[in-house]
Amino acid sequence: MNDDAAAGRSALDALVAQHIREAGGWLSFDRFMALALYAPGLGYYSNQGQKFGLMPQSGSDFVTAPEMSPLFGRVLAVQLAQALRLTQTDELWEFGAGTGALAEQLLSALGDTVRRYRIVDLSGVLRQRQAERLAPWADKVEWVDTLPEQIEGVVVGNEVLDAMPVQLLSFDGQAWFERGVSVDPQGQLQFEDRPTTLRLPLDADASMPHGSFAPGTVTEIHPQAEAFVRTLAARLRRGAVFLIDYGFPQDEYYLPQRSGGTLMCHHLHKADPDPLRLLGHKDITAHVNFTGIALAGQEAGLQVLGYTTQAHFLLNCGLAEMLASAGVAERAMAHKLIAEHEMGELFKVIGFAAGEGFDALGFARGDRSHTL
Repeated sequence: MNDDAAAGRSALDALVAQHIREAGGWLSFDRFMALALYAPGLGYYSNQGQKFGLMPQSGSDFVTAPEMSPLFGRVLAVQLAQALRLTQTDELWEFGAGTGALAEQLLSALGDTVRRYRIVDLSGVLRQRQAERLAPWADKVEWVDTLPEQIEGVVVGNEVLDAMPVQLLSFDGQAWFERGVSVDPQGQLQFEDRPTTLRLPLDADASMPHGSFAPGTVTEIHPQAEAFVRTLAARLRRGAVFLIDYGFPQDEYYLPQRSGGTLMCHHLHKADPDPLRLLGHKDITAHVNFTGIALAGQEAGLQVLGYTTQAHFLLNCGLAEMLASAGVAERAMAHKLIAEHEMGELFKVIGFAAGEGFDALGFARGDRSHTL
């Protein structure tokens, strides 16, 4: 780690320790995760560090589908074009635009179908990189800090939900506790469990009595991601939403076998389970409970259009036909998007519509809504 990185780590460690002191010696994990990822200038998504790339030699930590293959955006554009047409809208909203690769692909593919492309991204550094990449569409692209009271358009978010802060619950064999972060006598960050009234989602708790969970089980709940979907539902007057991420339906998410939870960090293309080290220099994520996301949208008035694997979604939207005319190298990279052992099975897509639903192309075959 270079001197700048070490300084950034020290400054963020100090900031987290200050927040812990001000909170009385203990900080809930979601508050810790928000600081680690989004503290201005210091958090992982707010500092100057490289995030996205194919190889660790670039200094990057992970790769997302748009960086892996430009066909991802071209195929997704087929679904978005249908949604724009059927909802009679001409605005695209992207949350968490990363390097701008997906926006570039969608703008290229959709052309005049899109009048305005609005980006919501908490990272000022990433905004700058997006602006450089999207300069050819400067007349269409706009960065938004505050959501308007009403949105009319189609919303897309690729790997956005997994980066939203989660709360951690731990089980000692008798009761659930909330896991937070405190400082040990040597000044190092440590986990600390405290009594809580928080519980797993009711269905999970009801179908899996305490006896199903082994002592030491740790798992996550997702109030911020669900609140995000409710906010979208409240603002979306006309349009649709497509969210793509890794995760499971609730019954799979809270299987007793998944006793360590899904929290994971990514640094130089290696995964590790320790979010308390290298603050600001590695990503912290959790898999998505798609049942909770579906219920949040549905209860707030959205119609669930479908839920399926990324592989089914992309194939439904025409990936196989595009691969037929692609070069060998391009086919090899795009295959990772649908391969079961790569992104095809673990990554899911969920769609919503405001008002009356429609038969979305991406869910034509392989819809798994019944598993939510």
